[in-house]
Amino acid sequence: MISSIKFEGSVSKYIEKKLKNEKMHMTLIDPDKQNAKVAGKIGKEAENAGSDAIMVGGSTGVSNEKLDETVQAIKDSCNIPVILFPTSSNVISKHADAIYFMSMLNSRSLRYVIGEQVRAAPYIKKIGLEAIPMGYVIIEPGMKVGEVGHAKVVKRDDIESACAYAYAAELLGMKLVYLEAGSGAPKPVPPEMVRAVKAQLKIPLIVGGGIRTAADASNASRAGADIIVTGTIVEEVKDIENTLKNIINAIKSPTYKSC
Repeated sequence: MISSIKFEGSVSKYIEKKLKNEKMHMTLIDPDKQNAKVAGKIGKEAENAGSDAIMVGGSTGVSNEKLDETVQAIKDSCNIPVILFPTSSNVISKHADAIYFMSMLNSRSLRYVIGEQVRAAPYIKKIGLEAIPMGYVIIEPGMKVGEVGHAKVVKRDDIESACAYAYAAELLGMKLVYLEAGSGAPKPVPPEMVRAVKAQLKIPLIVGGGIRTAADASNASRAGADIIVTGTIVEEVKDIENTLKNIINAIKSPTYKSC
């Protein structure tokens, strides 16, 4: 399950090399949901299961100190990259390997389209953190991230709008597009939307939110998602490693068929 492609230096190049050979899975760890020691343990279990990277972020109001402690604990436990999934320009860890420099394209607030990015840019440059430009699109129901980000959520049946946002991100020079149903969403992004959006793009497509089962992961992967993110599931189950193994097998196995 664990790929022969190892992380060495550039997260962008690591992702690019990985995607030439296989789909990817990333585990999202919210630093506000457990202490740093537990976060490190989750990260190690995710790596053992075959996850390709750890994303750190999620909750608002997390202190820089807690973020730093969480990132360091995960890096001490794992050999896969740790990527910041930021909620604010005020909370960025210099200990991470990279940061998604993302714009919430369907936010009604310029703060989340470009404002936070302008505030964060000088500090990211100062600490030399690798930034990966990403178009972030919130899909119904959107959950807390849609609420906090003042998103004009894309309806689940509005495939045309989802495609337009995604292609706009590519034309703006972004390196990734992320379709996000929201942490804890009752349903993932519809496979038919994933399929249509992927058909528009030459850049990798990430899908997350509401993916709790191997079937959910397989549906997203087979529809065209290049990278699948799971987060809430690692907060809900006791056997994280085997739960993630089942999900990752479904993503990476071309013969897996969902129920």
